[in-house]
Amino acid sequence: MAKAKKEGGFEQSLKRLEEIVDKLEDEELELEEAIALFEEGVKLAEACGQRLDAAEKKVTLLLKDRQGGLAQVPFQADPHGEEQP
Repeated sequence: MAKAKKEGGFEQSLKRLEEIVDKLEDEELELEEAIALFEEGVKLAEACGQRLDAAEKKVTLLLKDRQGGLAQVPFQADPHGEEQP
């Protein structure tokens, strides 16, 4: 149940961040409101980034070893966006 809440929290944060971006792009806002929305968006973006970093650390790849079994190998992202074992 806790995992579902965390995932829902991430999805909700991402949705709210998209709403903020839309408002900032599409609406004429008073300066104070625009600044408040921008600050909220920055906090949400940082929180989402931290959640994604934590998730990436948990990802493992299962590779067949020489005896035909499976071995867990920590995920390593290539700087060019390709996955590497």
